[in-house]
Amino acid sequence: MPTHITNLEALRELYGPARERALKKEIPALDTHATRFVGLSPFVVLASSDAGGHMDASPRGGEPGFVKMPDAHTLLLPDAPGNNRLDTLENIIATGRLGLLFMVPGFDETLRVNGRAVLSTDPADLALCADARRTPALVIRLTVESVYLHCAKAFMRSGLWDASRHTDRAKLPSMAEMLRDQIRVFKGEEVEAESQAQMLERYRQTL
Repeated sequence: MPTHITNLEALRELYGPARERALKKEIPALDTHATRFVGLSPFVVLASSDAGGHMDASPRGGEPGFVKMPDAHTLLLPDAPGNNRLDTLENIIATGRLGLLFMVPGFDETLRVNGRAVLSTDPADLALCADARRTPALVIRLTVESVYLHCAKAFMRSGLWDASRHTDRAKLPSMAEMLRDQIRVFKGEEVEAESQAQMLERYRQTL
């Protein structure tokens, strides 16, 4: 028996056909339920790739409703200050494709939305996505192609929202300390490490 699955036939022999409901649940636009889900969500993961197929998954967060829905076929995601790597934005320029995974705290189900994306500086898009803190430099405008709810199994298995299963932050060093160690080992360079408190204060200044 081979140790790697390399074709669709072998894959389906291992898993069998998809269930009918799993195939039928994909819809081409935001319906009432999807619209409410996005409106409740303060957190979404953006999946993209460059022209060479190198993948990236990047989190975005804000107050519930920070992702705007001008109509059933459009999502607007304001871009907030970050580290200026711009991985997702560069990937959108390269391929024009984006996948989204919306989460709502306490919900084990998630919502997946896929479609074509552009980087918009249209004043109307920027104004719609402005909040009390800022008007974004640009907005990701997604033309929706597929929408479907994802089942709760992964969140049930992980107990992600169960506070009794949360890990003490002290189990790991601060992110800055981990980055210092990684840069030292893989780049051969020394960088100064912030404490967790210093890093959180820097974050607060650009939220």
